[in-house]
Amino acid sequence: MGILRSIIVIAAMLLVSGQVAAQPRPPKVLVIGDSLFAWNRLANGAVSDSIALQTGAEVVDRSRVAGFVLTGGIERQFMAGDWDWVVMNGGGNDLWLGCGCQACEASLTTMISQDGKSGRIPDLVTQILATGARVAYVGYLRSPEIMTPIEHCKKDGDELESRIRKLASTTSRTHFISLEDLVPPRGQGYFSFDLIHPSRMSSFLIGRRVSELIAKER
Repeated sequence: MGILRSIIVIAAMLLVSGQVAAQPRPPKVLVIGDSLFAWNRLANGAVSDSIALQTGAEVVDRSRVAGFVLTGGIERQFMAGDWDWVVMNGGGNDLWLGCGCQACEASLTTMISQDGKSGRIPDLVTQILATGARVAYVGYLRSPEIMTPIEHCKKDGDELESRIRKLASTTSRTHFISLEDLVPPRGQGYFSFDLIHPSRMSSFLIGRRVSELIAKER
């Protein structure tokens, strides 16, 4: 009877240990980009906080307010590692603060060509993919029926995202996450006080879209 009991106990222990071993480790996520991501960080309410909360991922957030593509600022945020995902954005400041969202074709093309195959953004994505990580490139918020300080940037912003969509279509490990439909008409509560950056609610919702992609692709 004692032998039988010992066998049962050992079998149970092996079963439990096997279940523990079978559990996948939390994904490792690096976040790089501009203030769309960095906003609300001081209140622990940034996009990266939302991703960590909803996925249980190990998240490192290196995004910066006033991050630029053309100066190499966002590229320098990337650091090699065993990342499962690199969540990134960028380009908006180059259009708004760089060329004033006027006559921006040269800046656009330097960041990413019309076919999405060349430029600073595709080069960075290629560098990231070479490490084995997947890429989630996140677009910008829209502001339907709200007058914001950056309404004049909509055309160039739409063109930037159109090119990034083409880039994402070239590989299954690169994904574009659109925020075009996140803000409802007159949804001022989705913005911070400046009507440019995301409110904490929007940061959470952006993180949820990223988290849904990570869960889907696991």
